Amino acid sequence: MLALPPIEGKGMASSAAPHVLVVACKTATDPALLAAVTERADRGPCAFTLLVPAPTSTLERLTDPDDADRGAAQEILDAALPRIREAAGGAPVDGIVGDPTPLNAIADAVNVVGFDEIIISTLPHAVSRWLHLDLPHKAAGLGLPVTTVSAAA
Repeated sequence: MLALPPIEGKGMASSAAPHVLVVACKTATDPALLAAVTERADRGPCAFTLLVPAPTSTLERLTDPDDADRGAAQEILDAALPRIREAAGGAPVDGIVGDPTPLNAIADAVNVVGFDEIIISTLPHAVSRWLHLDLPHKAAGLGLPVTTVSAAA
């Protein structure tokens, strides 16, 4: 289950600044993602939450998808949060570790917190499992605008 921090003044019924869900794993500190966060922060007041789905190996995905490495996800989150905060230019930034299935992690976060937008950061198309699974399109099915950022090859 997703352990989300309380976000004061945030949620689906909130009229506060938009809350942006940033979804990344291996690309959590990629310059393209940091530029997208800066660009979004420059457009107006907002808050960010970085969601890192717990990574799994190919074997784990086949045998037991719930056997994810939450420690590795926390390490990614800990390394990325200072960079995301810097890119956000003073906008509030939180972080959470999510379900190993990226779409489930996104849906959990959206349903519990109530985000207004989603930014998904992926590896380049040739190697991105998330793009091959059509994650951005499926996440858009949650009814929120989705921006996809791909890392440089």
